[in-house]
Amino acid sequence: MPKVICEIVGGIVLGPTFLGHFFPEIHNWIFNGFESEGKLLSVIYWFGLVFLMFISGFEVQKFIDREDRKTIFALLLGSTVIPFVAGWFAPNFYDFSPYLEEKGNSAAFNILVAIAVAITSIPVISKIFIDLGIINTRFAKIVLSTAMIQDVILWLTLAIATGMVSSEVVSIYSILLMVLVPVSFFGVALWIMPGLIRMGNDLKINFIIKSSVSGYALFICFIFGTMTSILNINIVFGAFLAGIIIGTMPNKQFGNGKSHIKEFSLAFFIPLYFAIVGLKLDLINHFDLMFCLGFLLFSGFFETLGTMLATRLIKKDWRTSLDFGAAINTRGVPGIVVATVAFDMGIINETFFAVLVMIAIVTSLIAGC
Repeated sequence: MPKVICEIVGGIVLGPTFLGHFFPEIHNWIFNGFESEGKLLSVIYWFGLVFLMFISGFEVQKFIDREDRKTIFALLLGSTVIPFVAGWFAPNFYDFSPYLEEKGNSAAFNILVAIAVAITSIPVISKIFIDLGIINTRFAKIVLSTAMIQDVILWLTLAIATGMVSSEVVSIYSILLMVLVPVSFFGVALWIMPGLIRMGNDLKINFIIKSSVSGYALFICFIFGTMTSILNINIVFGAFLAGIIIGTMPNKQFGNGKSHIKEFSLAFFIPLYFAIVGLKLDLINHFDLMFCLGFLLFSGFFETLGTMLATRLIKKDWRTSLDFGAAINTRGVPGIVVATVAFDMGIINETFFAVLVMIAIVTSLIAGC
């Protein structure tokens, strides 16, 4: 069982679902006694989310494989385009209005639904492959390469959706700006910034890297977070791009620094982030079981269908196609991040947030089996 599930369950037990429902006095005494405690939890929550996206970026270069391009391209189209389109048009055939935030943006909501149907979890799939002893096989490399490229595309799409919510005036110009700014920033960050940062690494006046490589890596992370904030892009995408760039740096120079950042992030901030996600869930008053089951079946069907159709078109046998479909069809950590970002930005309400988190947990458990 992925550790993230237990961390979220810990938050659920301490939150309004269990402690707040059955022992409200104790719950209020713990969490509502002082206003500063809520602010502290919010700070830890955002640090955990930023560090999670930052260290996730480290892994991008690790999984992208230049071999089997035909299979990866077919899988990418099948597992991204078909479920994304299905999710985009789903609100036209089913009334999602009870799950849209009261003052939410309908276009951003459609994008969010599409992302929720199409997204795939790299950490969960990787853990399963490691446990099965097949992490170095051709099959694992194809799946991980596909999922990594897919997630980068969907993170960019989510950045556009959050930009729509942040904009006060919606016009053709503003919509073009919402699309062009994140796309341009992603392009500059991935193709130009790595070279500039490598040049800066070797400068004699760069005292930060000389004193602490870990501190220098975090400095880059926070600089990117600041830049995205100025451009009206959610800071988590800046952290993700910074992680990708640090992942491209020479391992001899940055290897220990990345390891230290991962160690303290995974030991403290990230587990608390997932626990706070659990604290936000109210499965007693804000959870729709039938909608959860319906969305789970809907998203699973189109993700599996798209993947299997794509692999059949490139002449893979049915068993291989089914294996690819099963491997890619899990939301895991990215699904939880999408849910929390969308909820915090006011795209979805608390009920849909709870549904997306529960689907991420269930698909992680199914994939583990």
